[in-house]
Amino acid sequence: MALRACLRTKPGLTGLLSQLSSCSSHGAARMSPALVAQRRSSSTSQKIKVDFDQSTGVAVMRMQSPPVNSLSLEFLTDVCIALEKLEMDKSCRGLIVTSSQPKVFSAGLDILDMYGKSPEHCVEFWKAVQEMWLKFYGSNMITIAAVNGSSPAGGCLLSMTCDYRIMADNPRYSIGLNETQLGIVAPFWFKDTMINTVGHRTTEMALQLGLLYSPAEALKIGLVDQLVPEDQVLTTATETMTKWLAIPDHARQLTKSMMRKPTIDKLTSNREADVNNFVKFITKDSIQKSLGMYLEMLKRRKA
Repeated sequence: MALRACLRTKPGLTGLLSQLSSCSSHGAARMSPALVAQRRSSSTSQKIKVDFDQSTGVAVMRMQSPPVNSLSLEFLTDVCIALEKLEMDKSCRGLIVTSSQPKVFSAGLDILDMYGKSPEHCVEFWKAVQEMWLKFYGSNMITIAAVNGSSPAGGCLLSMTCDYRIMADNPRYSIGLNETQLGIVAPFWFKDTMINTVGHRTTEMALQLGLLYSPAEALKIGLVDQLVPEDQVLTTATETMTKWLAIPDHARQLTKSMMRKPTIDKLTSNREADVNNFVKFITKDSIQKSLGMYLEMLKRRKA
């Protein structure tokens, strides 16, 4: 039985172990003859653009939500829909995530979706944040973040969900989970993702102080894997993807599942409680006041 047939019914890593037990294929070439005539496809929403090269099995997702690719409810919904489509297409083996906006990868969660909103809206927003993380962190595809600008908070989280991170070597850019600087506490699965990436002590310091790292600092602690000149981020990601594609899919996917499934299971078994905790926290008067002050500061900067 071909690997692609074994995986068709349950996308994502969580169902991988049971599916692959009866598979012996190494998942080499997965492009069917019907796809040869149409080697490229693309889909575009207002927030993202996805270009899929069926001859290589690699898609590029470009975030294009000005000014800073904030992770709004609408943006997160578009990303999840696009990722689901790619995951269901077993000819797609790899995904590169990058930004079309100058100087920024993603500025993180959209504060406007957390400030002055009803509890019901906050519930829907946080469910979308959870879903984005689950889909990326549990993806069967090879995922590479081509971080071509600053990536604080949720932008950093998005990059950490990927298998490999390449960042522009520009000292003006920064990356990190800086939630405490806004008076917000990063939830346990943000924390777990960072621990899995850079270790416990570094994460403890980073989260308490809300640290943002320069590219050189991020490379030193392992928050990113490679620094390249800004104009070479995407080409380097494409070249790196080739190395990952050389590994048999089933072996790589099983290994990824083995490493990430405990972290994924921790959220999936506590999703409702996590949503409730977020809504209870974010709707507090003190937190709303902090968010309002931060928004006013942003307005003054723009002025």
